[in-house]
Amino acid sequence: MSGLIILIVVLFFLCYAVLLFYYRSGWLQLEEITTDKHHDPKTKVTIIIPARNEEEHIGHVLKDILSQYYPTHLMEVIVVDDHSEDRTAEIVSEYKGVKLIHLAQIIGTEKLNAYKKKAIEAAIKESSGDLIVTTDADCRFKPYWLLSIVSFYEKHKVQFIAAPVSMTYKNLGFEYFQALDFTTMQGITGALSFFQNGAMCNGANLAYTRNAFVAVNGFKDIDSIASGDDMLLMYKIEKKFPKQTRYLKNKEAIAETPALDSFHAFLQQRIRWASKANHFADKRIQWVLYLVYFFNALFPLLLLLGLFWNALFATFWVLLLSKTYIEGLFLFPVCDFFSKPKNWLRFFLFQFLHIPYILISGFLGQSGSYQWKNRQVK
Repeated sequence: MSGLIILIVVLFFLCYAVLLFYYRSGWLQLEEITTDKHHDPKTKVTIIIPARNEEEHIGHVLKDILSQYYPTHLMEVIVVDDHSEDRTAEIVSEYKGVKLIHLAQIIGTEKLNAYKKKAIEAAIKESSGDLIVTTDADCRFKPYWLLSIVSFYEKHKVQFIAAPVSMTYKNLGFEYFQALDFTTMQGITGALSFFQNGAMCNGANLAYTRNAFVAVNGFKDIDSIASGDDMLLMYKIEKKFPKQTRYLKNKEAIAETPALDSFHAFLQQRIRWASKANHFADKRIQWVLYLVYFFNALFPLLLLLGLFWNALFATFWVLLLSKTYIEGLFLFPVCDFFSKPKNWLRFFLFQFLHIPYILISGFLGQSGSYQWKNRQVK
């Protein structure tokens, strides 16, 4: 019996290893772009920032955006206040040249499950830009962030750009763990883009054409899904405009977002991300998610069965070391791009947090509701 279980473990590991080497190959072959800081842009851009209870961050992101090296007559900034209960709207109103929309005035007393999508949709209706750039209220940017995105768009004329996002951290413990996990997802996003298999992106740093948004009827048919203002929209645009989705591997274009300060908030965020898995139009990513989930489920199973067969307990440790090694081979080159430190011992110890988090967030993301921005979401 133990021999059969070991065979199953080996097969799962080989599939997982092939997947990660596939991602590594894509990331390494994806061209890193440098920004032509003398580029003369011609595109009118609308930057949209949905915000709810962001008084701590909103001023910083607006200062970064208004300080961009980009012609002011070609830049429009819209903040959509999503029923904030703090000074978010008041702070935004202090910035000249920033348009403030109150979502409450648009939807009235209507209860929604996807407020962010409604906020973006409302802003686009009020916008005048040909290129829509969306970000989050807690992000920070370098001075050539916008020019990097627009120059890439004007050169390649694609319909959808997934730009890089980096998670900042204050310690090398739990917050750094979040940053590494987030960096992994960015690496996968870039790798899939190289293979022209756009399957991931992050709403903190996106750009898409107004034409594409209108052509796919915006968030229609996905507007009742709480999450997915990024990936689900990307799928719609990719279906309408095949091979018109790209990842911008450019350090100047990185948006920085802070790590969450509690495990509860982190778990709720990951449950929110996992909750959209059943709605992915590309079923290949669902099979990948199944592989990752059941591969990680092998570890508690091996520990349990190791109580009866010593060989399986030894298999647990071999598999854990192997998992750490192949994940590091993929992740560490991505860390180089995002300037994240690399440490094999710390990365190995993080496995004891990573495996339970994958199992818990994956299960709860498909079976229950979660809290986000002081709202209970189904």
